[in-house]
Amino acid sequence: MEEEQAFYTQKGYEMRSGQTVTSAMEDYLEMICRQARTEGYARINFLAQRLNVRPSSASKMVYQLRDLGLVAFEKYGLIRPTSAGTELGAYLLYRHDLLHRFFCWVNGTTDELEQVEQVEHYIHKETLHNLEQLMERCGAP
Repeated sequence: MEEEQAFYTQKGYEMRSGQTVTSAMEDYLEMICRQARTEGYARINFLAQRLNVRPSSASKMVYQLRDLGLVAFEKYGLIRPTSAGTELGAYLLYRHDLLHRFFCWVNGTTDELEQVEQVEHYIHKETLHNLEQLMERCGAP
């Protein structure tokens, strides 16, 4: 007899993973780190504008990231990733860029931002590594 697989809802898989950094937190940290690479910092209004949220929502999320030790931030101040935030942010940016290149290559397009944003939080590091290896073997850009 076949062994039964355990199926879950997306929320169920998220809860099983035990991750403290949520998908939304990843989006914010990714944007903070992207901006910090060029400007050295980010601001609440910049995050709100780029992520299409209200400044109050951006502020709440930045405080959560600060509580996790991923950013340094004082009220009305500059937002800078900490060393832990920079390390995680570097991975998030790498993941985003690799998936964007992959989807553009597979689909023959130049912009797959929406698809990347929808998929990036759910892909495993091993799968990401294997995609990168595949792209290298196939001569993908």
